[in-house]
Amino acid sequence: MESIHGCNPAIQKANQEIPTSRANASSPTAPRGTIHPMQNAVGGTSLHYWAQSWRLNPWDFKVVSETKQRYGASRIPKGSTVEDWPFGLDELEPYYDKIEYEVGVSGQAGNINGKIDPRGNRFEGPRKRAYPMPPLRGTDFLDKMTGAARSLGWHPFPGPAAINSRSYQNRSGCMYHGFCNRGGCHVDAKNSTAVTTIPRAQATGHLKVVPRAHVTTIEVDGNGQVTGVNYLTDGVEYFQPAKVVLVASYTYENVRLLLLSKSKAFPRGLANNHGQVGRHYFSHNQGAGVSALFPFNLNAWYGLPAQGVAVDNWADDSFDHGALDFIGGGNLWVYSDRRPIGAAGMNTFGRAPNWGSAWKSFIKDNADRSNTSYIQKSTLPYEDNYLDLDPEVKDPLGFPVCRVTAEYKENDRKIAAFTQGKMEQWYREAGAIAIQRAPLGGAMGVTTHAYGGTRMGDNIDTNVVNRWGFAYEAPNLGILGASVMGTSGARNPTLTAQALAWRTADHLAKNWNAIGRKTS
Repeated sequence: MESIHGCNPAIQKANQEIPTSRANASSPTAPRGTIHPMQNAVGGTSLHYWAQSWRLNPWDFKVVSETKQRYGASRIPKGSTVEDWPFGLDELEPYYDKIEYEVGVSGQAGNINGKIDPRGNRFEGPRKRAYPMPPLRGTDFLDKMTGAARSLGWHPFPGPAAINSRSYQNRSGCMYHGFCNRGGCHVDAKNSTAVTTIPRAQATGHLKVVPRAHVTTIEVDGNGQVTGVNYLTDGVEYFQPAKVVLVASYTYENVRLLLLSKSKAFPRGLANNHGQVGRHYFSHNQGAGVSALFPFNLNAWYGLPAQGVAVDNWADDSFDHGALDFIGGGNLWVYSDRRPIGAAGMNTFGRAPNWGSAWKSFIKDNADRSNTSYIQKSTLPYEDNYLDLDPEVKDPLGFPVCRVTAEYKENDRKIAAFTQGKMEQWYREAGAIAIQRAPLGGAMGVTTHAYGGTRMGDNIDTNVVNRWGFAYEAPNLGILGASVMGTSGARNPTLTAQALAWRTADHLAKNWNAIGRKTS
């Protein structure tokens, strides 16, 4: 099988393809960012991600049916296009397990075959076995936050990370040097497909990687069967024939590539005759965090964003929403990662100006005394949040870039306000003397946690791919990544995207004669 990966030494390809964004169809386009949050390279975003490796919780697969059963149909937010997944956690669990052991994930299990372990996440769904490695070590501050959560009656636990807590697969254990945020790992303790699965696949002799390749369109025959891809390398155009094409270029580029691949069979874009490509888009509300100032040093100058303590008491449907006016929730995450330059931009909590000698004095005294939490909130798709092609902005090759039209809805903002309150309570319990809450969120913008656009489901009228990840309208086209996900949970998408990809590949291998039949 052929695999084509885009790669550019300075990530210029990604920077040239940054999507445009606006809050809604009546809003002006927001200024484009200067750095795209994704990476074009062999190994992709796994080169610079945080490496948090979460499974979704059981509720995330059955949001509609579980909400209707517990609270009534009226609690599904108006305008939301959310659907249940075509399968539950039990179907994906074997693939979660396989990925955790293939790439190496450290963590503390909380539910092994229904037996609850209070050291882990008691709210997680059942897993077959423990993680292959124990969790990353804590710090004095993380231990303090853990104790504070327990004193509130909550259930803290160390988060899972695709980072070795000890030697694994001939790769070093983590040395806690830090700089994992947007950086690779010089001892390969942090997993990347560039150091694990891709080299192993190449070693079989069945994978050929073509670096610095830019796929422009996917070709089909007169019957709408995919026949291969057109791509550019160093300005030269090639056609790669294929019996099956798997698209794994991240949510924005998955959608853009399909919309650009127009033909007689697909005049609105590949696999888009039902008008579902680009629909049901959403992203995590990664903003709306909380910052705290403490009267003591935290010693947070080393460590990494995946080294932390989590609380899931207020995630998903772990708590009773009966008296509340929203559904879903958030994962509260406190981690160890503080760089000097980042500290220079810390919040002054209204106790100092933002410049001058008084500001310098405040930073000097408090640079190691503040912490900002990361709260991931479950988000739902809505009818008027979508992706399409920008009618004006083009990349250097002359192709339209992807356009994001999306904003956080009332349910999303209510989750944000609620979880901020819980996070402030947690910080206060740990001794914080000042708190600053970030805005609740408006326009979604461009993000590393982008979902939907090629959603997976059993209904061809509302989804692009079937339960196995293959397009309804082009059966030998598979789509990989979070673009097939219909809900986000309060979780990073990486492990779920990887598990789904493995499941799609497994299905393809077992059904090759049917899916990879000769094109005419």
